[in-house]
Amino acid sequence: RSILNKKNATEEELKQAKAMIAELNAKIDSLFAEIQQLKGENQQLTTANQQLTTEKTQLTNQNTELQGNLTKTQTEKANIEDIASTLHASNIQVKAVIVKKSGKEVSTNNAKRADMFVITCNIDENRITPSGKKTLYVCVTNPDGTPSGTEGTFKLRDGSDKAYSNAVEVNYEQGKTLPASFNW
Repeated sequence: RSILNKKNATEEELKQAKAMIAELNAKIDSLFAEIQQLKGENQQLTTANQQLTTEKTQLTNQNTELQGNLTKTQTEKANIEDIASTLHASNIQVKAVIVKKSGKEVSTNNAKRADMFVITCNIDENRITPSGKKTLYVCVTNPDGTPSGTEGTFKLRDGSDKAYSNAVEVNYEQGKTLPASFNW
């Protein structure tokens, strides 16, 4: 600028000024090209950022859905394990017995003469129920559906109470069939 403002600038000084102007114009062109490149990269990064935000939202929604499904599955699994751990009695037999004065027990077919009933059954194999002491609740009902000789109540899965006639303690072993009997 100082060379161009000189009134008596020499030819050589003017050549030098033109060279400097050309150099500055080249730098300006280079900077404009760099700005255009950076704008293009910025646009690509903005698009990539929007895409990542969309993917993150989708993954967050999927994660929430999967967490809900996992919770539901765990609840259902616990319910199924609870139901599957229920012990099942089979081969149930009821025998009427007369107790003699000597204490000897004799079978009878006459209900009026029976002093007690001996109820026997097998507790079936269950691979889910852990081994240990188990209480078996026996519910004997009269022909009209009322409980006979109730000793107490126990809670059913639905939360209601059920009267039982007798409770028997057994030492259950997981995965094995166990005979059980009691007098009533």
